Amino acid sequence: MVKYTFWQKIVVFVNSILAILLLLSYLLPYISPKTVPIFTIVSLAVPILFISNIFFVIYWIIKLKKQFTISLITIIMGFGYISSIYKFSEKEIFLNDDLKVMSYNVRLFNHYNWTTDNTIVEKISTFIFEKKPDIVAIQEYYKAENLKLKYPYQFIKTKSNGSKFGLAIFSNYEIINSGSLDLKDSANNIIFSDIIKDKDTIRVYNIHLESLKMNTAKENFGTKDSDKLLKQMEASFQKQAKQVELFLDHEKKWTGKKILCGDFNNTAFSWVYRELSKNKQDAFKEAGKGLGKTFNYWYPLRIDFILLDSSFDINNFKTFNVPYSDHYPILARINLK
Repeated sequence: MVKYTFWQKIVVFVNSILAILLLLSYLLPYISPKTVPIFTIVSLAVPILFISNIFFVIYWIIKLKKQFTISLITIIMGFGYISSIYKFSEKEIFLNDDLKVMSYNVRLFNHYNWTTDNTIVEKISTFIFEKKPDIVAIQEYYKAENLKLKYPYQFIKTKSNGSKFGLAIFSNYEIINSGSLDLKDSANNIIFSDIIKDKDTIRVYNIHLESLKMNTAKENFGTKDSDKLLKQMEASFQKQAKQVELFLDHEKKWTGKKILCGDFNNTAFSWVYRELSKNKQDAFKEAGKGLGKTFNYWYPLRIDFILLDSSFDINNFKTFNVPYSDHYPILARINLK
């Protein structure tokens, strides 16, 4: 029988807990947040769980202990997750007729002064102008007077007639139809526009699911506000599940080509992502590089996505680390097959 020192027993215990949590995360995409919302929180920590288990593999190998198999087997079982965490190579195909699609949560263009920089509207306008996307899906849109986005077609849906807050889709191509799912009891929403490119009609969804109330200016976890935050997140995950179900019912009625853009407020390891990405390509996984972090938090969270059906080739994907919001804009270059 192997005898452990007191320190080794602690290390084995911690290693085992982290391995179990990583194993549990593999099941999360199949469990609706409506069933066990607290489990969904684990999906936010998957990158950390992967890194922690890699550390333990290295640690035990250095110590020449067979305990390295605890984490190694766990990691191998979830090997398919790697492309959702990190992409080692970028697809770089640039065609003249590529359709460039951007998704960007702009945090109301700094309407509530989360930063002292009072030129955020101008900086975001300039950034979008320089990247020249053909379609821009904006979450947390605000009707700012000095916003200058020169697109011939647009659909802006605010939460109410007198409100300036909502979602927007800007397009260089004609929009022939638009609509809103009008999510109830939420500040967020889902809208869509049907866009004509050449002889094709493409439906573009702009999705902003229930927010998690995570504050980038504060370290929420590990503080006196942790319990409150966890309860808020549980409620948000349950709302997200209902919003996704509503979206899926709406999506079934459209049989043409489609693009999903937006801030899902959830990761690629969640039930929300699994349901939304069924029969679709994730632009980051197909053509991106690196961690793909889209939310400015202390560890890598990829919660903004561009998903496409099989009608498209994805030629390139980029995440831009610009400090104009608490989210980073993402851009996909795509082409109809």
